[in-house]
Amino acid sequence: MAVTGWTVALLALGVVPLVATGDDRVLLGWIVLVALLVALDVLLAASPRALRLRRELLAAVRLGESTASRLVVVNDGRRRLRGVLRDAWQPSAGAASTRRPLSLRPGRAVTLTTTLTPFRRGDRRADAVTVRSIGPLRLAGRQATVELPGVVRVLPRFSSRRHLPSRLARLRELDGRTSVMVRGQGTEFDSLREYVRGDDVRSIDWRATARRDGLVVRTWRPERDRRIVVVVDSGRTSAARVGDEPRLDTAFESALLLAALASRAGDRVDVVVFDRRVRGRVQGATGAALLSSLVDVLAPVEPELVDTDWSSVPALVRSVTSQRALVVLATTVDSPGSARSLLAAVPQLSRQHLVVVASVADPALAETALRRDGRSEVYRAAAAERAVLDASRVAAALRQVGADVVSAAPADLPPALADRYLALKAAGRL
Repeated sequence: MAVTGWTVALLALGVVPLVATGDDRVLLGWIVLVALLVALDVLLAASPRALRLRRELLAAVRLGESTASRLVVVNDGRRRLRGVLRDAWQPSAGAASTRRPLSLRPGRAVTLTTTLTPFRRGDRRADAVTVRSIGPLRLAGRQATVELPGVVRVLPRFSSRRHLPSRLARLRELDGRTSVMVRGQGTEFDSLREYVRGDDVRSIDWRATARRDGLVVRTWRPERDRRIVVVVDSGRTSAARVGDEPRLDTAFESALLLAALASRAGDRVDVVVFDRRVRGRVQGATGAALLSSLVDVLAPVEPELVDTDWSSVPALVRSVTSQRALVVLATTVDSPGSARSLLAAVPQLSRQHLVVVASVADPALAETALRRDGRSEVYRAAAAERAVLDASRVAAALRQVGADVVSAAPADLPPALADRYLALKAAGRL
């Protein structure tokens, strides 16, 4: 049973006859009268259990976009139902309104649409629908909660895809397929052609030249069908927020842009999300299926408040591929203490693979280091300087043990990692 504000107001009116008569029995009689009216209103109210509910949802939506949740309500009872319906979505689902007035005659149906604009990645859920049916006197009514689960999967934003066209253009330049002055670079033999001024004399094929009247040069193209393994750190350091998003989301953006670019280049990309165990894995997918699988697997992954077991990563990479590969470790380069296990694992990887460490840098540290007006700001500036120096020390140590380090702000890290991949491909190091 549920009572309304009118019941409270009606009970408060009982003070008037009490003051007028001064008899406590009048107040008692007033309360009994209100109780009888409330009981009558509850009996006359339509049963919320007589409603038949059906939920209609879209399968997935990207973070920052809006979708619609449709709730079909059918009144199978014999009385008209007047009241309120509450569709209990998680707050992070961004529901525009969860409470809706309801007035439904017997045998009629209505569709209630709720706009969802999620502001967190993952599975956003609604577990139940609560219906409150108010009686004709508007004093009280019946209330029931119906289990009606619903899930909307919120995919990563992938805002870094705006950088993809420019990187694909550079990839085509490397492949020698555009009409620019840059010749195709790489280490895989492509074809023979006549020598033109400006060609490297070291590319002249003397055997082919002996069979022709003019000079003939070899053309090269970037390597294809290379292996790229992206290991995303989902440990406790990935939960820290830099700007308006967690570090883990920035790592996902970097992995998505690199996967989209490398798959267009003909390379094979495998992605593993790991801390102490594998939280998500995409292996063997190519083309459009790669990005589709990636966003679906990465969407529900959340940071775990544990230290990442970097000693298990070399074996994890070996389980993915036994060939030489570009291994990208999307993690955080902060302090020497937290990076000790990472520094111990990188030499094992770099003996066989090309290792790149992609780390998110906090741009607020540089701003804090410049503010020194007051005593407290001087202390904050000193702490910021120390944090920047620690990150620089760890990056230098990683380079000494054979890793390449890419560190940038959240918005700049995905394109910076893509540029490093293109540079390695142009240099024939993959």
